[in-house]
Amino acid sequence: MKNSLFIYLFLIIFSISTNSALASSGICQAIVDDIPTQAGGRVKPTFVLAKETVKFLTGKSKYNNEPQINTFCNILKAGKNQAELNFPILVEHVDTKKTLGLSSGDTTLSIVELINKKDLIRSEILKQKENNSYKKDLTKLWNRITTYELVYSGNALTIYAADKEGNLTWFPISELYERADLTDLITNSKQAYIQKNGDNYLLELTYVKSHIWSYALLLVLIAIFFTVLRKDMKFGIGITAITLLLETVGLTMRVLISGRAPITNMYETVLFSGYGAAIIALGILYFRRDKIILLAGLGYNMLCLFMMMFANNMLNSSINPLVPVLRDNFWLSTHVTTIILSYAALALSWMAANITLVKLRLNKLNSSDYRYYQNLIYTCIKVGIVLLAAGIILGGVWADYSWGRFWGWDPKETWSLIVLLFYMVVVHGRYSSWINTHRFVLLSAAGFMTVMMAWFGVNYILASGLHSYGFSEGGAIFLGTFFIVQIVLLIICSKNTTSAKKV
Repeated sequence: MKNSLFIYLFLIIFSISTNSALASSGICQAIVDDIPTQAGGRVKPTFVLAKETVKFLTGKSKYNNEPQINTFCNILKAGKNQAELNFPILVEHVDTKKTLGLSSGDTTLSIVELINKKDLIRSEILKQKENNSYKKDLTKLWNRITTYELVYSGNALTIYAADKEGNLTWFPISELYERADLTDLITNSKQAYIQKNGDNYLLELTYVKSHIWSYALLLVLIAIFFTVLRKDMKFGIGITAITLLLETVGLTMRVLISGRAPITNMYETVLFSGYGAAIIALGILYFRRDKIILLAGLGYNMLCLFMMMFANNMLNSSINPLVPVLRDNFWLSTHVTTIILSYAALALSWMAANITLVKLRLNKLNSSDYRYYQNLIYTCIKVGIVLLAAGIILGGVWADYSWGRFWGWDPKETWSLIVLLFYMVVVHGRYSSWINTHRFVLLSAAGFMTVMMAWFGVNYILASGLHSYGFSEGGAIFLGTFFIVQIVLLIICSKNTTSAKKV
């Protein structure tokens, strides 16, 4: 209690001494969305910095339903408002909560209490010999505390201004508090930066504020609507093509902003897999004109867009520096792209299998249609197997180049091999008639659980290995829910029906 009181007094005294310039100069009126700032190893608009900071600290898009730039400024001048010293910081892992004395239902702890427990958090991190999910969450919590302190102290926000010799450079705003013209420096920093470096950084502001993925989701829903209700697929195909064009624009913008392929984190792989699945669906549709494959592609694309927009504690949309092993655009663009496209093709088989099982359970299919749909699923799986095998081989070559070994039984490597072997057994079983049609469709629906384990489980459940770069409690809950729903659906649809008995 005494330590907490001491921290309160320290923060207030510190704020009075350093933030007096903030109060008198109206700094928050000068900090607008398009001011350039240097953060995360690159230049970005202040709006993006504020948005990413609020999301990282709280796990939510907004705090108190106010604009992110306002929240950012409130932290910057926190000493003026004592309530801001109770700013909630996200705590995810159940073991982290126990260490901090929280109940399992608590999701946040105030910044003051966390600062008071920094020594405890540091000691817990040092205790962990393995880089497990608990250690990763403790490290993420430590980074949240550090991020808050950087914003609060004025070191997170940098301004492009002239030094004493007149040379333009970046200054943390904390170094400019004593300048009488601080507000003018902030206001003029945009023009000064653009004159020397151009306005390419503003593309990110356009990208973030365009809500391009929201419009893509709306178009996908419209495409599904027309595909289901109309016998003619022309409208559905046309709107799907427009959706893919819009998504291509969004992906291109992200590539131009980051300077790399859009497949470097969980958010981007989900985005790219939905995009890839829709393209593969249109390709298969060219040879096999049936609604089910178009609905599978649109349905999976829709699920991916929903995840991107609403999985707040699971997927991080920020464009951040890459870990060293990923800083190779050639291998990143070949190995990871191939793997994600294989997941997209297998996702098509999963969607088509589940649609088929539901229609069969409702007695909407005869034995002939059932066999036909099985062949569509079979085609998707064959595409997925070829891409996955190629991706694993490319990954081994990259591993040899990066880590000096082709294969090391890392969890991601192991689970990718499990996925490949599972689907190869299913395909060969069906080819040899060892697996009948009904069992094949059931296994195709169940098989995607192995993909989800390789894709999400290594990060969100195992949270270990060279391929795992973080932990998210939201991701673990999502994956568990997915498994339960899929298993329940399989149990319901596994009962023999009149159509199933004939095949």
